[in-house]
Amino acid sequence: MPRFHCPMPLAAGAEIDLPAGAARHVQVLRMQPGDTITLFEGHLDGVGGEWQATILRMGRSDVQVRIDHHVPVDRENQRPVHLLAGITANERMDWLVEKATELGVTSITPMLAERSVLKLKGERGDKKRAHWQAVAVAACEQCGRNRVPVIHEAVSLAQWQQKHAQPQTDGSLRAVLSLADGTQPLQQALGNGPDRAVVFLSGPEGGLTGAEEALARTSGFVPVTLGPRTLRAETAPLAALVLSTM
Repeated sequence: MPRFHCPMPLAAGAEIDLPAGAARHVQVLRMQPGDTITLFEGHLDGVGGEWQATILRMGRSDVQVRIDHHVPVDRENQRPVHLLAGITANERMDWLVEKATELGVTSITPMLAERSVLKLKGERGDKKRAHWQAVAVAACEQCGRNRVPVIHEAVSLAQWQQKHAQPQTDGSLRAVLSLADGTQPLQQALGNGPDRAVVFLSGPEGGLTGAEEALARTSGFVPVTLGPRTLRAETAPLAALVLSTM
């Protein structure tokens, strides 16, 4: 059954017009009145689950549906995982956002690293953020997730550190993916808490600079390794995400 993101309060029996994007998709699929679809609100702090709905009317540019009933299904990972990921080249960053969403990431903060090829500021940065958020929504529609990960504003590591400088009191882990000496295996750093939240810091092509990694360590990031091989910038955070949710 086709699934669509519908970021508005939903309730059984309500008759609503679908958001423009979802309406266009329904029309492209040539669906008709009487056909059923699945809707999800997508808010991380919302009721979760999904809603079954029936198409009532197909207009030129609008689609009206009736909300039938709620299905309390939850497909989220037990462990909240946040990525602080160095911005990579255009297509690679899109791919990272898409696959991280499919794998259950909670949020992504694109990081303006010193070695990032793509530099984002002002209106261009806002457009990129909106684009990546749309990529995450589409990935949720495809993979069955009912909560859309948040794509935060792109910031430098220093800016992130200023906002999150307070000591961690919730037991969460900050881990920087590192090739330097003195790292420990990721699974060792995670310990035995399957629901322990984690923030992964990873660099762009070329990795983090020495200064960035030093700043990360002063911000409470533990250097971890994923093994003996050097992974691409868009592969490493995904591997960490998978390992942390096993």
